[in-house]
Amino acid sequence: MFSGIIEEAAPVVALKKEAGNLHITMTCSFVDELSVDQSVSHNGVCLTVVSKTSDTYTVTAIRETLEKSNLGLLETGSKVNLERSLLLTERLDGHIVQGHVDTTAVCTDIAEADGSWYFTFQYEVDKELAKRGYVTVDKGSVAVNGVSLTVCNPTENTFQVAIIPYTYEHTNFHQIQVGTVVNIEFDIIGKYISRLIKI
Repeated sequence: MFSGIIEEAAPVVALKKEAGNLHITMTCSFVDELSVDQSVSHNGVCLTVVSKTSDTYTVTAIRETLEKSNLGLLETGSKVNLERSLLLTERLDGHIVQGHVDTTAVCTDIAEADGSWYFTFQYEVDKELAKRGYVTVDKGSVAVNGVSLTVCNPTENTFQVAIIPYTYEHTNFHQIQVGTVVNIEFDIIGKYISRLIKI
C-alpha cells in the first residue's frame, strides 16, 4: 500500500530481459535501507526487491506488468518515481494507492500556468471497466506514474492534473513531454463504490 507521495525520482542502472520478464536494476538514496522481499512502487507499479548490492537493487516485472504499464519502455538512465510502502504509523498525505496500475495514458498537452503546469492525458476507455469505476471524476484522485494527484477537467477519455514546481522537480514529471506514456491507477474507492452499487 502506498500514498502516492514520491520519495525520489531515481535512475535505471541496468535492464535485463529473461524470457517474458524484465529485471530492472536501480540506484537511489535509500538502497541501504531496503531488504530483499520489500515492496517498492516504481512509476506506480508495486514490485518486489529480488536482490541488492551496496548501491543498487533489482526488481522483476513480469509480462502482464509490462503489457499494462510503461516499464517496458524504460531505458538505462530513465528516471523512475520511487516510493516505499506505507508504515502504519505514517500520515496518509496523498490517497490510497495500491501499486496495481490499471492502464497507461498518453500525454497530449502541457500548458504552463503562471509557474505551474497543466498536463493533459488521454487513455483508452473500456465501457465495461468504466462501469466498474475505472474512470476519472472531477476533483477525484488518480495516480500518474505513482504520483497522487487531483483530477480536473475530465472527459470520457481524458483528464488534466495541475503540477506545482515541487512535484515537477522532484518526480519524473519534468521528463514528460507530449507523447510520453505514463502509468495510471484509478481511485480504489471509486471502484468499490461502483461494485457496491451493482450488488
